[in-house]
Amino acid sequence: MRQIAIYGKGGIGKSTTTQNTVGALAEAGKKIMVVGCDPKADSTRLLLHGLCQKTVLDTLRDEGDDIDLDDILKPGFLGTKCVESGGPEPGVGCAGRGIITSINMLESLGAYTPDLDYVFYDVLGDVVCGGFAMPIREGKAEEIYIVASGELMALYAANNISKGIQKYAANGKVRLGGIICNSRMVDKEYELLKAFAEEIGSQLIYFVPRDNLVQRAEINKKTVVDFDPTSRQADEYRALAKAIDTNKMFVIPKPMSQDRLEAIMMEHGFMDA
Repeated sequence: MRQIAIYGKGGIGKSTTTQNTVGALAEAGKKIMVVGCDPKADSTRLLLHGLCQKTVLDTLRDEGDDIDLDDILKPGFLGTKCVESGGPEPGVGCAGRGIITSINMLESLGAYTPDLDYVFYDVLGDVVCGGFAMPIREGKAEEIYIVASGELMALYAANNISKGIQKYAANGKVRLGGIICNSRMVDKEYELLKAFAEEIGSQLIYFVPRDNLVQRAEINKKTVVDFDPTSRQADEYRALAKAIDTNKMFVIPKPMSQDRLEAIMMEHGFMDA
């Protein structure tokens, strides 16, 4: 069983990328569980065709500790298993604790079955908060992918996430599997992301082109491979899924200084005037 955590700047498209990748892997016959680690509980929406499932924390609050696995795990697209950790009421408590509680509950209820090929953790934002770092801090996810784009703030977050991975890798097995570019169609984006990935000692594992079909699929509450399986964008997600499935390059990243990051942006991130 491969346990994968997806990180990246808020709003970069982690949940969309994760669910479309999972959809393509499921289409290829893989058995997958997705654990949403975001209080918004939107990490499984496309796999569940919009069903707003009850989160682990809400279930515990309403029903107490005596719950069954079926209360928190719902079947999604092509048999994917979907869980949402949830979080506290807005402005109250630590959302990261929901991740810890959720994973512990899944373990105690036997959700991590031997037939699973993958577990994906779709994690909110950065790894600065210890709670959100839990999937890698506790050795649950040993394989990390960072979703980024050619925008400075996305790369700044990716570099910061690399610092967290480097820290936890020192005494554990967690490794960076690569950078996934969720394209924003900025100047020389592919070249910039490739240079960034190589600078931190990793790889640009896949460049996902921008396509409005992704939004249309989301409006219809589906992944792209579900909504339009013959489309070019569906093939892009299949190729991303294959790249992850066959990946053999796992590294301890070497994050760069802010000055070096900005220098790479200047070198690769703009078209010549």
